[in-house]
Amino acid sequence: MSYSEVDVSAAQAAMDKYRSGLDGEIAAALAVVGLSAERADKEAAIRDDMIRVAHRAGASLRHLAEVSGLGRKTVTAIVETGPTQS
Repeated sequence: MSYSEVDVSAAQAAMDKYRSGLDGEIAAALAVVGLSAERADKEAAIRDDMIRVAHRAGASLRHLAEVSGLGRKTVTAIVETGPTQS
């Protein structure tokens, strides 16, 4: 697999964002934690959008809570808010 210079630069910039000027194991761990947190936020936004879609299509709050692993109050709050802004 080959990567362009742009791909490499983008990856480096993403990792540098979280390294806090550190090197070595700590910097690598910070980069992984930061990038994982970004991904988790994106996944949660997608989940919330799909909860709203399913609810509009007729899924019950109870069923949505069961499937998502969230509490009914949390699902209700998600359904009552608007779509996630990107």
